Amino acid sequence: MQSPIVLVCLGGYDLEMLTIGALLRPLPNVELCDHHLAWGARASAYRDELWTASQHQRPVVLIELQDDLPAELPRASFVWIDHHGDRAGCGRPTALEQVFATFSFPASAWTRDLALVAANDRGHIAAMLELNATLEELQDIRRRDRAAQGITPEEEAQGRVACLRAKPVFGGRLTLVELPHTRAATVTDSLDDRLGGPGYQNLLILAPTQTMFFGAGDCIEALKRAHPASWFGGELPLRGYWGCAERLDPAQLINSLEPYLS
Repeated sequence: MQSPIVLVCLGGYDLEMLTIGALLRPLPNVELCDHHLAWGARASAYRDELWTASQHQRPVVLIELQDDLPAELPRASFVWIDHHGDRAGCGRPTALEQVFATFSFPASAWTRDLALVAANDRGHIAAMLELNATLEELQDIRRRDRAAQGITPEEEAQGRVACLRAKPVFGGRLTLVELPHTRAATVTDSLDDRLGGPGYQNLLILAPTQTMFFGAGDCIEALKRAHPASWFGGELPLRGYWGCAERLDPAQLINSLEPYLS
């Protein structure tokens, strides 16, 4: 009996998601559903496809999609793959690694590039350096990741200008950057000393509609407690990232972080 075709729904675009799509697209037992979503993507973007698949009891794999589906939609045939929120952490497999295992790819198919893409998603530059990535590899992965996110040359330039205006706080333990858009990678990559930037210990980015933090895990835990409706990930509990969909008061936020800054 022929195996059923698996419906795979892709989440928000970054380098890892594009890599997952390229990995699965040639498989004969996979129907790839890709709506070219942005970060923070929700499963309801595929609501029609999921209803149809559920009615026919087709196997479904949802990748990095928040579950906002109606309660009456049966989920028995759904597999959820993610590496954000409570599923994030330095000891947990990335979405790419989970996909690789779920679809039983042979070990020989795990290339150097796939390993670097997974490391980039898990722990950014630090995780890639654990694989002895060269400067050229670091720059290539980060460039491709920013491109996959849809970052424009204008946004790149605005990020560099924002970095020039960065403000050190608490003797440099925290760096504050005001960004005119939400493309945080234009700041994190420009500041990272391993990519030729000046470096930072902990980074707070204030955007028009978001607030984002990159740094110590203790700070992220404090931010999660204070702002439950937020997102987070990375190599937690050591280091990672956090964000929320509003611009918070910088003075209050900085004061709340001070006890947790190393």
